Amino acid sequence: MTEVPPARDSTAVTSAEIRAVAADALRGVADGDGMDDLTAALIGLSVRAVATTMDVEGSERYIRVALAAGATSAQVQEVLTVVAAIGVHTFFESSRQLARIAAELDPADSTAPATVDRELWARYVGDDPYWARVEVEVPGFFDALLRMSPHAFGAFFEFCSVPWKSRTVPALTKELVSLACDATPGHRYLPGFRLHLANAVELGAGARIVRDALCIAEKTPMHRGVR
Repeated sequence: MTEVPPARDSTAVTSAEIRAVAADALRGVADGDGMDDLTAALIGLSVRAVATTMDVEGSERYIRVALAAGATSAQVQEVLTVVAAIGVHTFFESSRQLARIAAELDPADSTAPATVDRELWARYVGDDPYWARVEVEVPGFFDALLRMSPHAFGAFFEFCSVPWKSRTVPALTKELVSLACDATPGHRYLPGFRLHLANAVELGAGARIVRDALCIAEKTPMHRGVR
């Protein structure tokens, strides 16, 4: 059996660090309004339904809370589709690692940068400022995924675009849902958190509603398994 090298030692991301990142990004942002009950219910559901938490009892409770707060079934499903996309963080981190290690082991590998399909790149990435922001947070991801699997590259964009096409939930709510999921105790994924926080501020989020989202995220239970 091939021996696997030990994992790189790194300091755990804490809630305090996430709060500090948020405070820095929100410097100069007006306090704004607090969170309404419907948005709070949708975020409460999201942080429990997300794969890194999978609190199925809590999800059922918050589905009922969201519906009672006025959400439609279509809105709840759209939010769940947003949450399901958190799995792409596997792509973000591991695809870049795979591309780097494969290049180290075999520089002549067929997935070398020269073989990148620029037509696919132009179709899906292009000069879209949203994806430019992703590239800033996870540099090299798009290039790595396209080289390693053009099919997965296309599927990534097709799936991620689904809840943004149906538009039954405001874009700001979806960004708050995303940043809250990235801030949960079982995930704490800073690249995604920074990305969605910047998007939320750009869409008009005030400092108070972001703090409300973080409060909800911090109370999320850890993953206990599913029977």
